[in-house]
Amino acid sequence: MRIRIDAVDLPGLTCPAPADGKVPAYGNVHVAVQRRDRPAELLEPQPGDAPSATWTLECTTSASPTGVEVKGPYVQDRLGRRFIYLSWGTVDESGTFTMFRRAKLMLDVIPADVLAEAARDGLLVGRLGLTDERGGPLCARVEPPHITWTAARVG
Repeated sequence: MRIRIDAVDLPGLTCPAPADGKVPAYGNVHVAVQRRDRPAELLEPQPGDAPSATWTLECTTSASPTGVEVKGPYVQDRLGRRFIYLSWGTVDESGTFTMFRRAKLMLDVIPADVLAEAARDGLLVGRLGLTDERGGPLCARVEPPHITWTAARVG
């Protein structure tokens, strides 16, 4: 199975400084999918001012007593909860990405029928906007209604 993340409404290349003033504003902001257990390994970083961003992840599925289990190099597994990290970071002149925030796209909240259909038909699609209510990069745990999951047929 593949997971495709379709993102729109990116927040821009700058992120305002937090209200506590402990860190400055962030510039040249990018977002990417983080590989499991390798925070420095990122899939296709996209600039924060892109009109949209899409990532496609290869996964495997298997039946389990609780439904369909999803695994893959970009699927995180912490305490039995599976999710995908979108990492927000700055990119300096040398091209180095420095993460400052992450969003967790939670997979264990996907309706069982949608996940079963995606496992059968080959594609799970997550659609979301990446700007939070304050105009900054979306972070923390992301669940419906902030993301919509659907199944689609590959091909």
